[in-house]
Amino acid sequence: METKRLAGLEPAAVFHYFEEICAIPHGSRNTKKISDYLVDFAKEHGLRYIQDASNNVILFGNGTCGMEDHAPVILQGHMDMVCEKDMDCPLDMEKEGLDVTHDDKFVFAKGTTLGGDDGIAVAYALALLADDTIPHPPLEVIITVDEEIGMLGADVIDLSELKGRTMINLDSEDEGIFTVSCAGGATATISLPAERKAVYGPCVRLSVDGLQGGHSGGDIDKGRGSANVLMGRVLYSAMEQLSGLRLAAIQGGRFDNVICSRCDAVIAVPAGKEAELEQFIRGFDATLKNEYAGCDAGVTLECAKTEAASAVSAETTSVMLHTLLALPQGVEEMSTDFPGLVQTSLNLGVMHLTEDGLHFSYSIRSCIASQKAMLAQRVHAIVEFAGGTVSERGNYPGWQYERDSKLRELVLGVYRDLTGTEGKLEATHGGLECGLFIEKIPGLDAISLGPELHDVHSVRERLSVPSTERVYELVCEVLRRSR
Repeated sequence: METKRLAGLEPAAVFHYFEEICAIPHGSRNTKKISDYLVDFAKEHGLRYIQDASNNVILFGNGTCGMEDHAPVILQGHMDMVCEKDMDCPLDMEKEGLDVTHDDKFVFAKGTTLGGDDGIAVAYALALLADDTIPHPPLEVIITVDEEIGMLGADVIDLSELKGRTMINLDSEDEGIFTVSCAGGATATISLPAERKAVYGPCVRLSVDGLQGGHSGGDIDKGRGSANVLMGRVLYSAMEQLSGLRLAAIQGGRFDNVICSRCDAVIAVPAGKEAELEQFIRGFDATLKNEYAGCDAGVTLECAKTEAASAVSAETTSVMLHTLLALPQGVEEMSTDFPGLVQTSLNLGVMHLTEDGLHFSYSIRSCIASQKAMLAQRVHAIVEFAGGTVSERGNYPGWQYERDSKLRELVLGVYRDLTGTEGKLEATHGGLECGLFIEKIPGLDAISLGPELHDVHSVRERLSVPSTERVYELVCEVLRRSR
């Protein structure tokens, strides 16, 4: 495919491949086409490759002239993206590519997430593999699937054929900040059972909207509201005001690791109480606007008359709303080792009511394994006390800081030489696949870096053009100096 929208941006090869990636639907659990694209790239360039049953891909590139016998360097990223879009966006992200464009300073997609997390890693790797003029040792490029829903690809990938013991993870989002540790995580899926009965009275639709949302790791400490959590609070307060409310529908969020920006619910209202409910909602809308004026000023709470054929009982509704109100959300502990870093948190990402009950899921994170387990225990205790069930998936380890790292010193030295400034080492509360790879490859020396990305996992996601070029130059120079 010929590059069109991003033509003229530098590095030309990086943006060429990034645009090709954007043209292929590649949300989590929808990675077969992008995986096959990587295989086709390998065949076109005469590269050895491995594609496993999960669609993970490993590409092997020879070292350039004079560096053929150097120790291999692993480059690593993931091929899946979080697919979010505006309510009025007509794009089918399961079947259609992104409407990608730029304003010279930033690349973004119209009405959707961009997938710079982590499409830019894939684009960097392909540009390097395709260019024999850039000096580098042998390259082993790992591109995993389903990172965004629990590191599922990294968990099952077989790395036994890799020789490299040095890995550059290209899944960070702040230029000049080099990640050397990350939180571990897990997803807890909850079910609260219910039976539905016919509704004969009035019904009202409630909507919590206008929130920023964001990444449940990188943005969880910014005080942004979760529409799912706020809806639970609104409904609980409405139930206290008007006894006998019945929950007919609720839907919020699509991804566990995204702070939910919109939630809709339908409730059956006792006859003659519609006006009282509307007045209550107007008052609560003002309450939310006041509480979130500094961090989520666009929040709205609205109601409108609607219809529903069935709803759960008032008693079951009460159990569900008590549970939602009792469950925690957001930051639980801050790190004492890395001031300002979130140590432990959880995020209510997805919630929906079906015929058999209320289902919702949490992304739980901590760089301390025992605290991650404790928070999971807390969720279990509350839900099971309410008569529900909890299952866990995507449990991945954290990445512990290593005090002795030759790769870290190399990267910091190259950054200093190129910029005249010192790079900054940080831990992240977001999840990275490094912890899993360190378990699979004993002695692996890893660092994570990347270009400037803003508002990932949201429709405001944008990738800095000049930062993309500078970070590519950094990676190329690190590879040139690798021994």
